[in-house]
Amino acid sequence: MTTPMRNIQHAITSGQAGPEDYAALPLPDAMRAVTTHRDETDMFEGLESWDKDPRQSLHVDEVALPQVGPNEALVAVMASSINFNTVWSAIFEPIPTFQFLKRAAKRSPWDQRHDLPYHILGSDAAGVILRVGPGVTLFKPGDEVTIHCNYVDMQAPDGHDDSMLDPDQRIWGFETNFGGLAEIALVRANQLMPKPPQLTWEEAASMPLVNSTAYRMLVSPNGTQIKQGDIVLIWGAVGGLGGFALQYVLNAGAFPICVVSSADKVKLCETIGARWVIDRNAQGYRFWNEDGSQNSRELRRFGQDIRDLTGGEDPDVVYEHPGRETFGASVFVARPGGKVVTCASTSGYEHEYDNRYLWMNKKQIIGSHFANYREAWEANRLVVKRAIHPLLSETYPLDRTGEAALQVHHNKQIGKMGVLCLAPEDGLGVSDEEGRARHIGQINLYRNAVKGEFRLVKTEP
Repeated sequence: MTTPMRNIQHAITSGQAGPEDYAALPLPDAMRAVTTHRDETDMFEGLESWDKDPRQSLHVDEVALPQVGPNEALVAVMASSINFNTVWSAIFEPIPTFQFLKRAAKRSPWDQRHDLPYHILGSDAAGVILRVGPGVTLFKPGDEVTIHCNYVDMQAPDGHDDSMLDPDQRIWGFETNFGGLAEIALVRANQLMPKPPQLTWEEAASMPLVNSTAYRMLVSPNGTQIKQGDIVLIWGAVGGLGGFALQYVLNAGAFPICVVSSADKVKLCETIGARWVIDRNAQGYRFWNEDGSQNSRELRRFGQDIRDLTGGEDPDVVYEHPGRETFGASVFVARPGGKVVTCASTSGYEHEYDNRYLWMNKKQIIGSHFANYREAWEANRLVVKRAIHPLLSETYPLDRTGEAALQVHHNKQIGKMGVLCLAPEDGLGVSDEEGRARHIGQINLYRNAVKGEFRLVKTEP
């Protein structure tokens, strides 16, 4: 670590620096970052997705510090986390992300900075602002922030009702360079949100993408607007996306049906407050026949298992993200007039379902993608108010980001996988001790539910 980077780290961990001190700190010329390389995009050619190993494609490189531009900020990243888009980037599916960077470079001279032979990944981060560019008014050096991943400048009229519809909307650290898996990140000012003071750096960094996504899908008018009494089927209910969905459903006074893949995850769902949980591995559902057709008998068995739990009712809402493996089942089990909201396809993008169950029963499919600034801000505010809690299962050092990505790729995690960037150890960054004591009581309840195997946070307040 260079001397300027050590000074930045010391200023943050000591807690003694003010805005003027941060503004005066010399910036390093280079930083460590997790990257993919353009000349390696064919390294997994011929392999099935499952066999592609992110540990081979993710590098920790010394790279140049990017220049901060108008309405931008440089943030010292204390921690980041792994999302499935990090896995997609690392295995170069569905296309190498360098195509996004090349396309973006054509938009403006400032965008040309992103088109490099390496791509700095990461769509989550928590840290401290070091510099702001011209035009930034709401944030200043020294502010502790979390970063959401909606990268948009809002110059087109299309996005002013919902910035996710802006034609220039991109996902930071996936469709842009200079993401959060680095010692310093480059972001737009409208990606910044206040860090919840009761959280550690790694907890705060684990939530912006998945928390905001779940909020839009379930709470926002752009999603399903769940209400008291709704029955909501949640696939992967204690994964990165599902763990937040479960909390939003419970907060709304709705009834979750959690679908998970192990007995430990069943127990965690029940501890969080779920009444109905299905262990899909124990049930052995096979929604697809060997010839590639859907297994209608298994779809009916799944639907009957749901009705046995609910007293004969079907889900009002299905929270979808696995994609090909589950989508036909989701459409099948939703009640007449019900909604399937989808934000991802981690098991495959090409979905098949029997359209008769959709059109004849007046069901709806709602496509959802991350969140606009208002939605991300509200989701973050609920964490600040301790109404929503991050589910962080394990934290890795920056040098082992590839291992963390492999865990997500193979669905071995509960909740999110954190990555320490400038934070020298986990457990740092808490500035609200009273709020921390209340927060830790809740998450230790979750931790104890799986006999210590789910390491959410340190157990000491």
